[in-house]
Order: sequence, then C-alpha cells, then structure tokens
Amino acid sequence: MNPDLSKERATAAFNPEIVTYILDGNPEKTRRRREIESLVRNDPAFQHEDPNFLSRSERYELALKKSALMVQRIREHGISNPEEIMWFKRAGVGSQTDPLSLHFGMFYVMLENQGTESQREKWLPLALRLQAIGTYAQTELGHGTHLRGLETTATYDPSTQEFILNSPTVSSIKWWPGGLGKTSNHAAVLAQLYTQGESKGLHAFIVPLRRLDTHEPLPGVTVGDIGPKFGFDETDNGFLKFDKVRIPRENMLMKYAQVEPDGTYVKPLSDKLTYGTMVFIRSVIVGDSARSLSKACTIAIRYSAVRHQSEMRPGEPEPQILDFQTQQYKLFPLLATSYAFSFVGAYVSQTYHRISGDIQTGNLNELPELHALSAGLKAFTTWVAASGIEECRMACGGHGYSRSSGIPDIYVTFSPACTYEGENTVMMLQTARSVMTGDYPGAHSAIKNAIPM
Repeated sequence: MNPDLSKERATAAFNPEIVTYILDGNPEKTRRRREIESLVRNDPAFQHEDPNFLSRSERYELALKKSALMVQRIREHGISNPEEIMWFKRAGVGSQTDPLSLHFGMFYVMLENQGTESQREKWLPLALRLQAIGTYAQTELGHGTHLRGLETTATYDPSTQEFILNSPTVSSIKWWPGGLGKTSNHAAVLAQLYTQGESKGLHAFIVPLRRLDTHEPLPGVTVGDIGPKFGFDETDNGFLKFDKVRIPRENMLMKYAQVEPDGTYVKPLSDKLTYGTMVFIRSVIVGDSARSLSKACTIAIRYSAVRHQSEMRPGEPEPQILDFQTQQYKLFPLLATSYAFSFVGAYVSQTYHRISGDIQTGNLNELPELHALSAGLKAFTTWVAASGIEECRMACGGHGYSRSSGIPDIYVTFSPACTYEGENTVMMLQTARSVMTGDYPGAHSAIKNAIPM
C-alpha cells in the first residue's frame, strides 16, 4: 500500500469498521455484503478487458454478457433477498450501466405492484426467466415530466376485447427508455386510455415489441436505438412507434383501474396510483446520489493523499495536496454530504415501503407526502451530487480528466439523474406546491428526521 495512504489511515480518530456498520445497517449486513461482493471479485468470468478502450457497441455487448452472467450466478448462488441481489449487481457492474436495469428496476416492479394476481402469475415468471425482457416506456419525443401531455393512445375495442396502441404524431414517439433500442421484447407502456368514446387518462399496458424466436419487431411496431449519448454507452436507449398495434384486454395492468369486457371503466381509488413505480425509482435515485458522490470523494481524497506538489520552502519535500486548506475546503464538505445523503436515502426508502404498505390496504392519506418527499429529495440530492462529482474531478487536476481515474464515468453515468424520472426544476416546484397547499404539512419534521442532527 502507498505509505501516504497508510499514514493517513493510521491517524484516524475513529474506527472505520464501526462507520461501515452504520452505513450498512449492522455488522451482519456488512459481513454478508462483503461475502457477496467477493463472489464477483473472485469469479474469473467477471474479469474483462478495460472498457475505456472499447467502442460503444463493444461496451454494450460486454455489459449485456455481464448482465446475463449476473442473473445466472445469482441463481447458482441461491441469492434471493432483493438487497443482496442489489449488492451482487453493483459489484458486477461497477461504474458502468446495465442494459437490464429497467427490466428489473421498473418493468418487473410495475408488474409486481400494479398487476392483478392473475397478471402477476402470468408475467412475473416470464420476467424472472428473461423470456419477457421489458422496459418502461413513458417519456415521448414531445413530453416527459408533463405526464398529462403524453400522446400515445390505447383505444379499447369491445368487439374484439383488445386495446389498439397508436402513436398519432411524431412527438408521441416514445423516446429514451433504457433497454428499448436492442434488448427488450416487451414494454410497460404508459398511454392515454380511451373507452366508450371517453378519455380516462394515463394507464399502463404490457405490450409485446419483438418476436420471441427471431427478436424482429412485431407488425405495427417501429423500434430502434436513439444513438450515442453523453454517457450510458452500455445502455441501448431507444425509440418506439405504434401503428394500430392490438393487444388483449388482459394486458392492461388492472390492479387499481379496470376496463371490463364491454368497455365499462372502473376507476381507481386515486389516479396517482399509476405513478407508483416512478416514485419508487425516485427514492432509489436518492441513494444513488450518495453512492456516486461517495465514490468520487473516495477517489479525489485518496489522490490528494498520495499527490505531492509545491514545496513550501526551497529544498523541503513537497507536501501532500490534502494538507492544503483549499483542497480540504473542496473535498471534506462533499464527503460529509455523501454521508448525509446516505442517511436520507435510507430514510426515504423506509418511508416509501411504509407508505406503500398503507396504500396496498387502501389508505392513501400519506400518498401526497410520499410524492413530495421523493420529488424534492430526488432533485436536491442529484443536483448537489452532480456538481460535487465535477468538483472532485477538478480537485484531481489533469489526472481527473483521464477516464482511468474513474471520475469521468461516474459523472456521465450519474448526471442524467438530474433530468430522468422528473426534471429537477419541475420536481422542486411540485414539492413546493405540496408544502404551500398543505398537502405535505409534515415537510419540516420529515427533513429533520431524514438527516440525524
């Protein structure tokens, strides 16, 4: 080990192992996390070439192989706990993205949370076996955060008991869903429901996109990759257009709202229940903010400990740049922020699961609080983390600009979080509106509880 790092660690005034236990939850979780991560590190199949020297197509292909391998290994090791699966995947993916992230993170979650019992029995085994590989198709070329403005339509035909999916305009083409460009053969599509000549608002539909035997697009489906992005080379973000595509009535997710065979619409307890999956993802993003910022801080602080520069007096050894107050002012507040975000991420995750449990029993009283909390924290943590990661890069001087430092990949992978699953300015305004209108009266106490003082 570098002697400068050894020296810094030896002078710590606290036990790092205890801090690790706090971040993980308890010593047993730390032990189990390390055990699972070692399964990945010690597996020769996960030892691949440096992705920085691969093309975009090669990075995607490598990521897809790793994703399939992770699913296989998770089954072989008998890992079934969702948190443990997440640990395994993070160890396997690293700073890269996963072409199957929306399949497990949104498509599967949507089936589980918004499908009826019979729908879950049909679709969940297919999704687990990766026979039905799905994505979440919400955002369109013309509308993203403004969900009521989405233009894709699903019109019910009672004579055949089918929904007809259509993209009536260029701006209604689905745009951006991860895994849509090449990987997925199904999609959870958000579309405006029309039945008995009336609009019933946004609802979710499971739509087959490609043939299971040849992977070719089905009739009426135009689908493909949107091309290179700022980052996310491993993820095939795509576009999707429907031309009068018919799906069975049973493909509408009907846990909350239903369309009966004759076209009669049965409305849900709340029209906001359709957006539950998005709220879940926003709660996950808060935790991702902590992890991404902490990675960048770790790299920058370690670099600052081993990098020496600018002798104070002629002939004296050059000091570590970590000893300069300007470097400390840049990095230490960001390190503290990453800890704060870790705690608030755990809080918002616990809040989501608690309130979701109440929603399942029909209690919607805290739904406005869940929306306001997840929207506001998603915006705040991603803004701060994105700017903090860039600050860490600059704190590493020219070396931070090299992809081999790891920070550029962290930045380009994380920064889209400021706009996906809700553009941050809109998210902040929604939280402010909830506070001002009284929908979220517990805002102040929630913030105090989220971050230990």
